[in-house]
Amino acid sequence: MGENTEAQVDAPFPLTEVDKWVLSQTDEEFKYHDWNELCVILQNNELHLLKRKPSDLRRYIKWTTETKAEYGNITNFLIAHRLPKAWGQPPFIPASDIPFADPSDFRVLMNDWPYGFAPGISHIVVWSRTPIATDDTVGDMTPESRKIVADFIKRFFIDRLGLGGEDKVIWFKNWVALQSVRTVDHIHVLVRDVEPAVLEEWSRELECHKA
Repeated sequence: MGENTEAQVDAPFPLTEVDKWVLSQTDEEFKYHDWNELCVILQNNELHLLKRKPSDLRRYIKWTTETKAEYGNITNFLIAHRLPKAWGQPPFIPASDIPFADPSDFRVLMNDWPYGFAPGISHIVVWSRTPIATDDTVGDMTPESRKIVADFIKRFFIDRLGLGGEDKVIWFKNWVALQSVRTVDHIHVLVRDVEPAVLEEWSRELECHKA
């Protein structure tokens, strides 16, 4: 798999220019995103610069192509295997119109396909049954929805880590144009040097998630 060339990658996957550049490299040539670089990327909202390791990207392309062939789309796979059974089928009916206000309306999971991060950085995805408002241009968050998400990140993740927690958590929401799953809103949370027990605590299934 590590020797595949770009020409051999399954065409239905929408390759970006960054993807094509990554696929021209070996894993040994790939430069992992460190925490400082991630902070700059997110601060500048340059989300298109986030990259997966070449071998991981090839596996992701293969998985995406096969999953779409089997389930029709990625959303159907998520509903079957990742999202709370209590949510049922879209269009979802959230308990609250405010994202992340009700625990039954969001599900915290470790990302199955993280970007190429330096050791010690974990990638979390928070799925939301409640829509997160975006603008009408590139599909970025509105100022109001950005504040709602920022408040949630503080109370759920940062406060849990205690003193210095704000230096261990950053987050982003892909623009609509960059999302591989558009039917279900979600945000990405990156944390560094967090104990596995805390990651497990954050991502545990709650009773309200069960059918």
